[in-house]
Amino acid sequence: MNKLLSVVVVACIALLFSGIVNAQAEQQIKTEIQKRLGANVKVKSVTAAPVPGLYEVLVGNEFFYTDASAKYLIQGEIIELASGKNITEQRQADLNRIKWADLNQANAIKTVRGNGSRQLAVFSDPNCGYCKRLEKSMQQLENVTIYTYLIPILSADSTQKSKQIWCAADPYKAYVDWMINGISPSGKSDCNTPLDKNLAFAKTYGITGTPTLFFTDGSRFPGAVQIADIEKKFSSLK
Repeated sequence: MNKLLSVVVVACIALLFSGIVNAQAEQQIKTEIQKRLGANVKVKSVTAAPVPGLYEVLVGNEFFYTDASAKYLIQGEIIELASGKNITEQRQADLNRIKWADLNQANAIKTVRGNGSRQLAVFSDPNCGYCKRLEKSMQQLENVTIYTYLIPILSADSTQKSKQIWCAADPYKAYVDWMINGISPSGKSDCNTPLDKNLAFAKTYGITGTPTLFFTDGSRFPGAVQIADIEKKFSSLK
């Protein structure tokens, strides 16, 4: 019994020591990579990749890889051949994921179709052409609740339009009238709006382009996503 206990203790110490060594190696690589990339590039983290001898480097919201000596920076994807799993793509998806509960629904324009059982959040700029395309195609969705968060990031006019849409008697109608029918929003723009809060949220979660969609599992879809892909995602959430 004492011998078994000794083996377990030694194994635990070995694992702890290994973890410390790995952490030190990762920190050294991070320091070296940061030095070589310069102060204008922020290296967020360096961790061991699933491939021996490679390390995952997170710069901004993008993944790169390097060797143990930090001599090379590799741009590309790691794919596990046995399963076909794109490990880099999965890591990117995990990085972009948010908690659905972090979205303050009071700051969004809400519309419900049918039983509203399927939920979707969209970050949109009123002057974004891709947002207009997406909004038009999303009219096909049934049994859905859509939360539209206005983030005026393209121009000063985007801010003005966002304020007028939010301050309208029926914000969703004003939004659709503009995005689909080309009817410019009018009326007051001096009511209290959540635009600053939406912009702060976008900055915190790295939402730099519109449209950006989020589903209840926290997954993020950037760009004017095809309706077929939205339906496929909804189906995977059941």
